[in-house]
Amino acid sequence: MIRHVRSRARPLFAAVVALLAPALALAHTGHEGGSTGFAAGFLHPLTGVDHLLAMLAVGLWAAQLRGRAVWLLPALFPAVMAAGAGLALASGALPGVELLIALSVIVLGAAVTLGARPPLAASAALVGCFALVHGHAHGAEFPAGGSFAAYAAGFVGATFALHLTGLALGILGQRWSSGRISRLGGSAIAVSGLALLLA
Repeated sequence: MIRHVRSRARPLFAAVVALLAPALALAHTGHEGGSTGFAAGFLHPLTGVDHLLAMLAVGLWAAQLRGRAVWLLPALFPAVMAAGAGLALASGALPGVELLIALSVIVLGAAVTLGARPPLAASAALVGCFALVHGHAHGAEFPAGGSFAAYAAGFVGATFALHLTGLALGILGQRWSSGRISRLGGSAIAVSGLALLLA
């Protein structure tokens, strides 16, 4: 039985590695490539490992929480993130954003690792706070000369896709390994967040 679970889990593990490897290599490079509008917005969450890991963690956690969290958390994060980006345009830089983003990776990864199941309102509030910070970073890095509406549509679309990826991996992980793979992924995310914090 254990051997059967392991053999079925291998494709999921390979998918996670294939998804994370390019982002780990790119980290936060690539924003200077001259793209504007939708392309710049879409690439931003994919080329920053801190954003990518946090957004995958939201999907993994939503899969663990089940119920209304399955749709609420992946919908809430992009919406609040867009508001955070608009706030950055209106108010300028916010001190400590990178620190808070690294903390979001650690906390969300730890929530997945521990299988934390707070009330839905508490998990939504936590995800919303982190989304605001991530959105502020997106807005602060809005490329001059681009369309903010197109840029926002790009990063919202990429973020939602990452949430759905995490959600799908979480659901498959629960079916194939009773959630052990998800918890292992959460541990990797939390450790990566700690590395980002100490870098």
